[in-house]
Amino acid sequence: MQKKVAVIMGSDSDWPVVKNACAQLAELNIPYEAHILSAHRTPAAAAEFAAGARQRGFGVIICAAGMAAHLAGAFAANTTLPVIGVPMKGGAMDGLDALLATVQMPGGIPVATVAINGAKNAAVLAAQILAVADQALAEKLEAARADMADQVAAKDARLQEELDN
Repeated sequence: MQKKVAVIMGSDSDWPVVKNACAQLAELNIPYEAHILSAHRTPAAAAEFAAGARQRGFGVIICAAGMAAHLAGAFAANTTLPVIGVPMKGGAMDGLDALLATVQMPGGIPVATVAINGAKNAAVLAAQILAVADQALAEKLEAARADMADQVAAKDARLQEELDN
């Protein structure tokens, strides 16, 4: 059975960015669930979800949060599954506070962290983690990389054609 990815956001205001992670997971045919849970407003529910995630078939958890951004850390504290943090842009420091809060974890409780608003890359990283034990998914990721390279080559060819005119 293929493992699922949990996509957790601290607020519905994160959805415009987080939906990029869901779209990337869907493109790779990776099952996922998306939920709104808060490290501060629903701490018990967040801890319960994290603690039971492995038993519910999840293999990776993506957590997106802004400002104080404790969501990924709260999840990582309650599970041994890989947790990927997506710091969200906004607030007084325009996302820098969220980035620092997400990446600065104590020893033994890691959170992999992507760029501010980097939800798509969080989904790709989740896929790469799952692909360690899933050859078919690894092949999809290799095909996606080849497609990206083809797109760059096509853009370069158009540029060279324009420069030649």
